[in-house]
Amino acid sequence: MGTNGSTMLEPLRQGLPPLDPAAVSNAASCALPARYEAVREARQFTRRTLDQWDIGDRFDDVCLVVSELVTNALRHGLPTSNGHVPEQIPPVRLHLMRWTERLVCAVRDPSHDSPVARDSDDFSAESGRGLFLVDSFADGWGWHPLAGTLNGKVVWALFRLQSAE
Repeated sequence: MGTNGSTMLEPLRQGLPPLDPAAVSNAASCALPARYEAVREARQFTRRTLDQWDIGDRFDDVCLVVSELVTNALRHGLPTSNGHVPEQIPPVRLHLMRWTERLVCAVRDPSHDSPVARDSDDFSAESGRGLFLVDSFADGWGWHPLAGTLNGKVVWALFRLQSAE
């Protein structure tokens, strides 16, 4: 096992990448239901959005990362009582934002727990793998707690885009 196992998970807590929100050229978001079909819905939403933005060539990488982030949010981010998510809990929400040469996908969930590879329970292999995949396919990622009246956190991943020559 290499020494970079834990250091890979270092970029965790940081704000969104330093991109000017005013310069965003496209943005789209969708609320996802608190059930596992949400991963499929997130993929379909991502495919439609990237096609509209003419960056469908990045779909495979982006889709893989979106799937992992949404799966993690559903698995670890939703408080359940008897397997039912309380109605007042805001759902998981996927945001896609595009700048000229950057794409950010961000997934919001109501949990304050940091997205880390868990060593202590049965999910360690799967959760860890999810974050390793995000780290491998995205050009950067991190997370931050939501401020103000919003509860929860946002986990984001950044992709560099080829500039349209």
